[in-house]
Amino acid sequence: MKNKLVKTSCLLLLFLSILLPAPAQIYVKVRPVAPVILKTDILAVGYIWVDEEWEPYDGNYRYAGCRWMAARKSYKWRPGHWKRHHRYGEQWIRGKWM
Repeated sequence: MKNKLVKTSCLLLLFLSILLPAPAQIYVKVRPVAPVILKTDILAVGYIWVDEEWEPYDGNYRYAGCRWMAARKSYKWRPGHWKRHHRYGEQWIRGKWM
């Protein structure tokens, strides 16, 4: 009985480990068009301008805007970009500090 319980528990854990970490990836056939935003004057020394950013929203992407962002010491900002997948379409890769 105990052996059967252990096997069942292991199978359940294996099944859950396969299903749970699967993040939802959003692909679009046509990139959304970003609105034209005029770059404003810098807020203060130590800020960087983030040109374009998109966020997942309801199975598509929503424009998250351009903005000034406080720079991080010893880090460099890697801008977000569109990544083409030969089968599914385009996917937005968010910008990040490196």
